[in-house]
Amino acid sequence: MAETIEVLVPGGQADPGPPLGPELGPTPVNVQEVVNQINDQTEAFDGTEVPVTITVEDDGSFEIEVGVPPTAALIKDEAGFETGSGEPQKDFVADLSIDQVKKIAEQKHPDLLAYDTKNAAKEIVGTCASLGVTIEGDDAREFKEKVDAGEYDDALLEEASA
Repeated sequence: MAETIEVLVPGGQADPGPPLGPELGPTPVNVQEVVNQINDQTEAFDGTEVPVTITVEDDGSFEIEVGVPPTAALIKDEAGFETGSGEPQKDFVADLSIDQVKKIAEQKHPDLLAYDTKNAAKEIVGTCASLGVTIEGDDAREFKEKVDAGEYDDALLEEASA
């Protein structure tokens, strides 16, 4: 019978210690092999906490499913700050470039309702507004209006024309 283990690991930096080792120790899998595969699959998240589900079969085979970190965690990691603003409409804690917003949108896209990168970026910008993060120097709401007006289509829609 398959056993499912759910853990949060730092992207690309998992090791055989806790939380993985104690969970995998009693199972028939090669713990180091599991750790290596998790690191390979999560290296793009570079240290950000990533949800991982490991399904272990009785014969020692396993399957790894990597989730996507919360949007706020991706923004904090990309912008390099620890906590959001207490007054996000007045006190801004960081500024992201359009390329950083696009990168986060592409990482988070599988978990979002958006059909394309432009709309995924607008969802990311919504989280930026609640954290007190500006984009290209603009308040998140002003930036979203510019996206809606098509000002950033060249950066956010390039895969549509490719």
